[in-house]
Amino acid sequence: MSLIRGFGRKPLGTGNAAVSRMMLHMPKLDLARLATYDDLVAVPDHLVAEIVDGELWTSPRPAPRHARAYTRLVSRLDNAFGSGGAGPGGWEILAEPELHLGAHVLVPDVAGWRLERMPRLPETAYFDVAPDWVCEVLSPTTTNLDRTKKLRIYAEFGVRHTWLVDPVLQTLEVLRLDGPQWTLLDTRVGQVAVRAEPFGGVEIDLGLLWPFDDAGASRDRH
Repeated sequence: MSLIRGFGRKPLGTGNAAVSRMMLHMPKLDLARLATYDDLVAVPDHLVAEIVDGELWTSPRPAPRHARAYTRLVSRLDNAFGSGGAGPGGWEILAEPELHLGAHVLVPDVAGWRLERMPRLPETAYFDVAPDWVCEVLSPTTTNLDRTKKLRIYAEFGVRHTWLVDPVLQTLEVLRLDGPQWTLLDTRVGQVAVRAEPFGGVEIDLGLLWPFDDAGASRDRH
């Protein structure tokens, strides 16, 4: 993923070396200025970085429970809706794409584009076409950001559907953009089969997303 680079070698202060030191334990870094893409590419490889409202946010790489949830979701949706899949097709489904939405740089866990809006992949390492659907897999360090600032930005750029998946609570929330507001269409809990917009043509077994027992949940949180 193109977000994550090595350390920069600039003087201490507000340069990349200072950014690298501050980001060790802070989800949002106080740079006392607007974050730049140079700040973002200075983030170490073990973190995911995003620029949201001019602020640089970092979070750990996904824990196993988190990673299993989005990996299995990508596999199920791509098999049904990706090109050459076994289902109706018509979509490009990708894990952890780097989205450039105006001045924001966001990395949803999964995103999907209808082929009529993005018939071919860009040559760049990022996407400047807003997706039609995103999925955020929630964790303690990202839930607040995912549910507030990022949802607002997705709405501003016309993302039509968002799924919020919580692998610890074992929940799926399905949201649709109606005008400027999000409408909660459905909430499902546990090991149930669902048909959810915009992929209602295929049934998804949510039990495949959370295969670990509840006793292991706390060990996988970050």
